[in-house]
Amino acid sequence: MSLTAGEVVKLARSTERLTSLDFFEQLFEGFQEVHGDRLYGDDPAIVGGIAYLQGKPVTVIGIQKGANLKENMERNFGQPNPEGYRKALRLMKQAEKFGRPVICFVNTPGAFCGVEAEERGEGEAIARNLLEMSDLKVPIISIITGEGGSGGALALAVADEVWMMEHSIYAILSPEGFASILWKDGKRSEEAAELMKITAAELLELDVIDKIIPETFRGENLSQEKILRMMKKSLIEALEKLCKYSTEELVEQRYQRFRKF
Repeated sequence: MSLTAGEVVKLARSTERLTSLDFFEQLFEGFQEVHGDRLYGDDPAIVGGIAYLQGKPVTVIGIQKGANLKENMERNFGQPNPEGYRKALRLMKQAEKFGRPVICFVNTPGAFCGVEAEERGEGEAIARNLLEMSDLKVPIISIITGEGGSGGALALAVADEVWMMEHSIYAILSPEGFASILWKDGKRSEEAAELMKITAAELLELDVIDKIIPETFRGENLSQEKILRMMKKSLIEALEKLCKYSTEELVEQRYQRFRKF
């Protein structure tokens, strides 16, 4: 039985979903975390560093939520500040310098919207990532693993391939925000979710994303081990394909991918 968009939203927000650090630990070997943006500080809502995938170095970056209230508070509920996006960009430019592919894991309701974030240039940091990622000279794969909220998610998703897990969402704003704007009633969020075309199946049909990582088979939930095996296999195959392109071909295809919208 297929789920409603509202039901998918609830699953995408579940604290039981694997976090970015979980993916780093279970998909890659030898992960070494990097901290700080070299401008202001370190943002715990974005994690990243260098790891190995099938013996080859890659740069991994992810938006980190927590598994409980305490961890979520420490990670600002997965809402990055500008220094988080600048840390991510620092890692991407380092990857470009040393020829490492970049793999991003996205799970955020959106960028942090506090006054202090705006004072430190949240909008500029997101815009800078969009600009730099569009021209980055190494392969980029981005995976929406839970919530993909607005520009806060897009700042890590200007990629050669964008994937979504089956029970994830990718949207310009939350269903609650959509309902509040359209009907002045945030309680109609489930109705809004049905209209917004935010589920993986809908976005694959619209050609916004390139692949869905299954979480169920014939109505039964797959084990995390099975999901991780499929994801790892897909990453290896995709990077083998992307690494065959010249720098010029890679950047041009990325440009055309987003230009068609």
